[in-house]
This record gives sequence, structure tokens and C-alpha cells, in this order.
Amino acid sequence: MKILVALSRIFVGVLFIISGFIKLNDPLGFSYKLEEYFSADVLNIEFLIPYALGISILVVVFEVVLGVFLLIGYKPKFTVWSLLAMIVFFTFLTFYSAYFDKVKDCGCFGDALKLTPWESFTKDVILLFFILILVFGLQHVKPLLSKLPTTILALLSFVVSLWFGYHVLMHLPTIDFRAYKIGNNIYEGMIIPEDAPKAIQEYTWTFNINGEEKEIVTDGSYPTVDGEYVGVETKVIREAYQPPVLDFSIETDDEDLTKHFLSKENLIVIVSYSLEKIEKEGVLKLKAITDEAIKNGYKVIGLTASGNDAKQRINNAYNLNFNWYLCDEKALKTVVRSNPGILELDAGTVKQKLHWNDIEKLKLPKVEWKSAPKTSRIKINNILYVIDGKVSTKKEMDSVLADKTFKNYLYTIDSSIIDSINIVNNSNYDGFMKIDLKKE
Repeated sequence: MKILVALSRIFVGVLFIISGFIKLNDPLGFSYKLEEYFSADVLNIEFLIPYALGISILVVVFEVVLGVFLLIGYKPKFTVWSLLAMIVFFTFLTFYSAYFDKVKDCGCFGDALKLTPWESFTKDVILLFFILILVFGLQHVKPLLSKLPTTILALLSFVVSLWFGYHVLMHLPTIDFRAYKIGNNIYEGMIIPEDAPKAIQEYTWTFNINGEEKEIVTDGSYPTVDGEYVGVETKVIREAYQPPVLDFSIETDDEDLTKHFLSKENLIVIVSYSLEKIEKEGVLKLKAITDEAIKNGYKVIGLTASGNDAKQRINNAYNLNFNWYLCDEKALKTVVRSNPGILELDAGTVKQKLHWNDIEKLKLPKVEWKSAPKTSRIKINNILYVIDGKVSTKKEMDSVLADKTFKNYLYTIDSSIIDSINIVNNSNYDGFMKIDLKKE
């Protein structure tokens, strides 16, 4: 029994520390998972949603600390019974999620390891078994060191855990397990390979045949049977392949510009899943950094799930000089754990990602734009024509050019100039033509 308790002690302690540390590395992400559990569709305890972040920090710190307590043997009775209470609760939660198909991923290991609800439940049952061994063999759980060093280590584990949780909240997760980490290409993460596994479903059809209900199982095709159709139930045998990047888009109310922007170099993206909840201190820092980015030749856009009124209000209130585009709120919460957060993309590849607290660390070396050679053939689809400071048409421009009544003439496809025009006018011009008329 003594050996079994020792092995259980190591297994449970190490697993609790690893599981807790992964979630402590991203407490905001775990709080989003708790909000999902608290929602009306799952546990229906929505009054706890405003406290999800605080609860997530307490739970994960307690999880790490209990793992350390168990390994060093600090207060064995309190530690073992606390572990039992925690695992019983988690086992109930994962069983409820799995049986009623409420939550697809329990979040036990954050984004580092995705487990299905039934896998999570199985893991908790195994842990429960080993913790019960500790309960029945409690007399064999002894401190590894004398009282003073054990107490110091226990206190240190608590302080370090709290500090680490606060640190990642004020900056970003130390280890980024998500598909939007630095070095990853967002567009490539959206692609589904041709040989990706397809979903496999089983259909159970019920028919009334000669007064008796009979079930026929197919892969989806309607069975050829002489009887009255009663109903059908579907069961997923295998889930379809899910690309790492889901629901990410860059849109206006009537246009999808995702591919357009993910092909651009030197793109600065300001992310705010909700402009209504944006941190005031963070948005105050955006003006200077985005103006500097534009000055240095970068294209700057914003991504949010908020509506047009909120976009206009935030730009007017803080004099922001870039346009906001639409993206799914859940996707934006996954992109960066900060509101606002900031990314640099280069043809869809994440080059920099920062919390608003670290926005001053954004590196913005000046971009050297190369004007296209006169001999190159570039297809220009959408030109902005301006005569004497007023937007005009190609026909009017051609007429002025034919009569040679202009004084100054400018024609350019310089990206830096075109981007500045598009930002101000919320447009998508790719060429600019301007003339000033001769004064009589």
C-alpha cells in the first residue's frame, strides 16, 4: 500500500501541476471556457459570468498549489481531501458535458492539448481512482522535509502562482499554444487539405412496417423499404477535420476582404473583440502608435465584433486614423488575449503580437516602398480622379487632358499614397490621378 500511495502521489501531483500551469499560463482563456459552462445552455448559472476571470484564477492557482502540496507533503489531510473534492466536481462537470453534448472541449489542458468530453471524463475517472488510493492511504503521505522548509515551499508555490497569473494577464501568455502565435501564417491555418478526413455519420431510420417499428442503419442514404417513415436519428462516428484557424475574417458590411488583407505586407492589425469593453488605458495608446505606423509606411486596420456606431464613436473620441473591419468575437478572443491587442502581419504571417501594456515595444522600422517602373504593366482597376480638389470621373479627366487646360498633373500608383487615401475615404482605390486647372 505504501508504494501504491507513493506512485499515486507522484502521478496526481505532477498531473495537477501540469494541468494547472497550462491554464495559469492563459487564465483569460480558461475564463472564456468557464463562461461557456456558466451559460444558459449548459449549467444555467449566468449570474457567475461576470466573475469568471476571478474564479478561473482561483481555481488554477489552487490546482497548482495542491499539486505542489501533495508532492512536498504539506498538510496531507487538507491537501488530499481538497483534491478529492476538486476531482469529484470536475468529474461531474465533464460527465455532464459529455452525456448531454454541451461543451466540445473541457479546457483541462487549455489550448495545449484538446480533449473530447468523453476523453476528459475518462481522465477524471482515472484521477479519481488514484486520489481515492491517497484517501485510504492518507497515513502514508508524509512531508518530505522538516516543517519550516515545507512551509516555505508551500508559501512560495502560492506566491509564485499568483504572480505568474497576474503577469500573463498584464502582458500575454508566456507560451502561446494557439494558431495565431508568432511565426504562424493565418491564411495557411484556414486551409483544409484535400486529403483531410471527412465526417462520418451513422443514420438510424425508423419505419412502421406492417404495424411494427423497425430500425434501419445507413451512412445517410434513404433506405428503400416498404413502410411508413417514422423518424431518423444521426450519430457522428468521426468528426471532420477542423483547420487550426476557424471563423477568422476581415469584412465590411457587404464585402469579404480576408484574402486581400492577408496577402498584404507590413500590415498592423489592432484587435478589440468589443469596443464597448475596450480598456481605456489601452485605447489611449493607440493614437500615437498607429500614427507612427502609418507615417513609417505600414497599412493599419482594426478588427472588432462591434457595430458601426461603436466604431465611429471610438474613432471620433480618440481621433484614430484607421478603419475598423468585422470579425467574429470568439475568433478575436483567440487571436490575442488583450483588448486592445496589436499584431504585425506580413502576407498573413504573424511577425509581432503585443498586449496593450507592451504596445511601446512594437518595432516599426520605416518601410521603403518601391514605385513601379514606368515600363511595367500593372493592371489598375479602380482609379480615383480629382480635378481641382474635387472627385471627378474618367470622362471629365480625359476632356481636361485633351484640352490641355491643366496646370499641375499627378498620376501615381504609389502604395503609401493610395493607402493613405483609402484610409481617409474608407475606399479601395489602387490608382490616383490629380490635376489642377489653369486659372483665368
